[in-house]
Amino acid sequence: MPPKRKLRSSIPSNAASAIAYTDQAGASPNKRSRISKPAPKAFTKGDDPIKDSDADARVATGRGFQDDEPQFDHSRPEERAGIVDRRYYPAEMSNERCGMYSLEEIPRPMEVLDAVLEETKTKREAIRHSKEGEAVIHYFKRDLRVRDNTGLSLASATAQKKGVGVIGVWIMSPRDWEAHLVSPAKCDFELRSLEVLKKELAHLDIPLHIEVVENRKNVPKALVALAEKWGVKDVFCNLEYEIDELRREEKLVKMMLDKGIGFYPQHDDCVVKPGSLHTGSGKQYAVYSPWFRAWLSYVHAHPEVLQERPMPERNPAGFRDGKFKGLFDCPIPTASESKALTTEEKDRFTHLWPAGELAALDRLSHFLTEKIGVYVATRNFPSKNSTGRVSVHHAAGTLAARTSVRMARDVNSTKKLDGGNEGIRGWISEVAWRDFYRHVLVNWPYICMNKPFKYEYTNITWEYSPTNFTAWTTGHTGYPIVDAAMRSLNSTAYMHNRLRMITASFLAKHLLLDWRLGEQYFISHLIDGDFASNSGGWGFSSSTGVDPQPYFRVFNPWLQSEKFDAEGEFIRKWVPELEDVEGAAVHNPYQAGGQAALVARRNGYPEPIVEHKFARERCLARYKAGIGRDTA
Repeated sequence: MPPKRKLRSSIPSNAASAIAYTDQAGASPNKRSRISKPAPKAFTKGDDPIKDSDADARVATGRGFQDDEPQFDHSRPEERAGIVDRRYYPAEMSNERCGMYSLEEIPRPMEVLDAVLEETKTKREAIRHSKEGEAVIHYFKRDLRVRDNTGLSLASATAQKKGVGVIGVWIMSPRDWEAHLVSPAKCDFELRSLEVLKKELAHLDIPLHIEVVENRKNVPKALVALAEKWGVKDVFCNLEYEIDELRREEKLVKMMLDKGIGFYPQHDDCVVKPGSLHTGSGKQYAVYSPWFRAWLSYVHAHPEVLQERPMPERNPAGFRDGKFKGLFDCPIPTASESKALTTEEKDRFTHLWPAGELAALDRLSHFLTEKIGVYVATRNFPSKNSTGRVSVHHAAGTLAARTSVRMARDVNSTKKLDGGNEGIRGWISEVAWRDFYRHVLVNWPYICMNKPFKYEYTNITWEYSPTNFTAWTTGHTGYPIVDAAMRSLNSTAYMHNRLRMITASFLAKHLLLDWRLGEQYFISHLIDGDFASNSGGWGFSSSTGVDPQPYFRVFNPWLQSEKFDAEGEFIRKWVPELEDVEGAAVHNPYQAGGQAALVARRNGYPEPIVEHKFARERCLARYKAGIGRDTA
């Protein structure tokens, strides 16, 4: 059996800081965010992490209300379980405020940023077309590549026109990693990718400066300070679509302009930028199939969205030896203690997941030439290793989704994305899910605030059993396919998509644990952790998200196992207690009885922690009670 990865969580460790900040609204969570007040002990050194923050945070903490309002006993179990980390975020948003976003009664962060960009466009463009500035900055984030990089390409073009060079900047904020639950494996992958990126940029005489900013709120100030220090008048970056990041870019536009600097965030992370596709009534799609048809039509009508962005030019002669000479010696930092890997883990992940854009392109090319022919027929079988496995590169930005779709199209027999080779068609439709979940995130931003897309499902009464959660995380539930999947995650920092659906459904519907516990466990352990896709996947499996399976559809793990791991190859690889169980009995040894049960019991494999029929009936009853209706 492959070596296990060190486990880092059961019920989240921040739960203690959540004990004293929720209300006694009980079944009335709509009032929750207005009346919840943060516990002082949730903060360190008197630093309120949501001081002077957005309207949502002010509402959530009760700012602006009178001191004589009622006091509450702060006892909601989901918040005691650490669903919301109060060191960084306000209390859970109310259902009413979610509804206001849905009804377009309050502006979305993307709309606020767009408005600021439009208001400042004339001034920023005047700076961009001037001859001012000693260099141009490209601010790297989730775009750790030189090729097909919109922001970097535009930064280089601007620098060429001004006769100056480009400086790459990447900012490491340990608290940002903590707040976003970035896995140690992903932190390591990003740092290894930075090593590759630094070398690639150096070939173009472009330095990569890395700044460590402990407090995530100080990132904008740090970037402005670097621009001023270097005499930079133009700063480019590519957009990220989560709320924290959109609001950061809004601040940067204003802060930079106050210093006479133009800040130019670009759409790069999606093939089709969010807000481009609408239903017949002008709304954002909430169902994938019609959205995908619209996405295909848009790409076919606007083929330029797949065009490769020009490579950055080499910096001017002498740039490496002039004022910015010292920037070329900037070291790659090590991960913070909480994100550090053991030497064995680092070696394992380096072998499993080579870093950098060249590794990404090699892996994608291999998939498109060697595996694409059997992709549709085998993609749901975890033991087949027939998927692209480039999600880690999409998540870190060492590979653009645009590049993936273009390369797949270019090896097809047609330029139509929905024609030609069945495997290519199928794979492109899977890559498009990444765009879909980002479009949803931008239109319904409360998804970033610990709320499900179907926010009325907030009223479902979840379980918070540390024993059951630990059994799930460690792969000791007595359901072999679930246990094999979780053990593979803990060892490889990756899980096959079919297994993500099976394990997520099991946690939410068999164990009735709050789906957000599982969502957080995944994001804090996956090397390809991606908030939008992870949240979307958990919403689907728990039936609380966008375009989900109906809540009354409860995966039967036994049947899923028999269908997608028929020979038990994957189970036997990851659950050695069952490797000597013969035939189909490996899927459910205790039900099979006889020798299979004897082997499982002798090797210490647990019996199922919950009976399937009971779990299904309990799930349906709990969902019906929570949403107050019999339909999904």
